[in-house]
Amino acid sequence: MFRRRKKQSFLIKVREFLWPSAGWRRAGHYMKHRLARIDGSPYAIAAGFASGAAVSFTPFVGFHFIFAAIIAWIVRGNILTSAIGTAVGNPWTFPFIWAASYNVGINLLGGTATNDLMGQLDKMFGNFTIVDLVNDPLNALGPFLETIFFPMLLGGTIIGASLWFFIYWPIYKLVSEYKIKQLKRRQKNRKVID
Repeated sequence: MFRRRKKQSFLIKVREFLWPSAGWRRAGHYMKHRLARIDGSPYAIAAGFASGAAVSFTPFVGFHFIFAAIIAWIVRGNILTSAIGTAVGNPWTFPFIWAASYNVGINLLGGTATNDLMGQLDKMFGNFTIVDLVNDPLNALGPFLETIFFPMLLGGTIIGASLWFFIYWPIYKLVSEYKIKQLKRRQKNRKVID
């Protein structure tokens, strides 16, 4: 009933995801309404979304959905909104997220941050082969884990935990207000029918 007459190609779907043709403001407005209409308490919806956003700051790219669902389950949040919250980490924000996570982590560990993180990664991964990785993965990935991954994990965890509270309150307020307005609208419609 609400499907497109002409199916969009995969490339158009990707382009729409990266840069909506209707504009970012309208996409944000749509997301706000979709989020507020999800079944569940305002706490569960906000806690789930905040969990997904917080996990986006960890270096576990590809596992964000899983970790967000686990954290949402622990804090009794909505697992669906935790998946939506992982959209905070996207191709537009990941460079900033990774830089912030790395810098916070390396400063807390007492190291010195590099200005050329991508160059350092390229140099580090160029020093071993696939055979080295298969034969002795800890030895091959040791420098990466020590100088990049652990600082990003520490920094991302701290930023993500702080961000959880920063994101939770506005979402909680938005969903609460929406649900109260919806309840008042239903009560008003019942009075009109009676």
